[in-house]
Amino acid sequence: MFSGFFNYDNPIWRFIGKFCDIMILNVLWLICSIPLVTMGAATTAVYYVTLKLVRDEEGPTIRSFFKSFKENLKQATALWLIMLAAGLLLGFDLYFFLAIQKEPSMLRTVMLALLGGFSLIYLFTSLFVFPVQARFYNPVKRTLFNAFFMSVRHSAQSLGMLAIDIGLVLAAVFIAPMLQGLLILFGFPLMAFLNSYVIVGVFDKYMPKEDSGEHPLDGLG
Repeated sequence: MFSGFFNYDNPIWRFIGKFCDIMILNVLWLICSIPLVTMGAATTAVYYVTLKLVRDEEGPTIRSFFKSFKENLKQATALWLIMLAAGLLLGFDLYFFLAIQKEPSMLRTVMLALLGGFSLIYLFTSLFVFPVQARFYNPVKRTLFNAFFMSVRHSAQSLGMLAIDIGLVLAAVFIAPMLQGLLILFGFPLMAFLNSYVIVGVFDKYMPKEDSGEHPLDGLG
């Protein structure tokens, strides 16, 4: 009985082991995101590991993280800067029409509606862009398109992930302060881990049936 309990293949120990990996990922993600410009590569590396964790393809967490970080540094940084610029532009436009241009008008109403739609698409795409970079080999432009395509085509999954991520943060801040400790301990990698359960199901639809392993596709067929 006890020998089975202390066996590493025991589901309880595997569950505990995954959360230990998430804590390690949180430290690595924070350290590698300090320059800010490298946050895209750090986020891609987190998803590279969490997608493996969800598939029960665990390997050496630290080595896998830095392997992905190094391989994706250039392209993930470009993606991060593009997404950052787009997010800042959307944020400025929303601020302008919400806080500065307060006088009701048809133009304001139309612009807020358009910006709201673009913001939702932006959030959807941001959920997929770094997992796509972690899983598929493509140029920057193709990766952005694939992330947009997947997130919109699977909008129900995108909404679910968005609701979980936002709900977790809001619950920690306003409802259950004890969750703040969990967010500090596990941080962004916890959200990436939860998202990965959804993302794996989406990615499986674009992988050849005979290849469920490590060989990414060139684009979406």
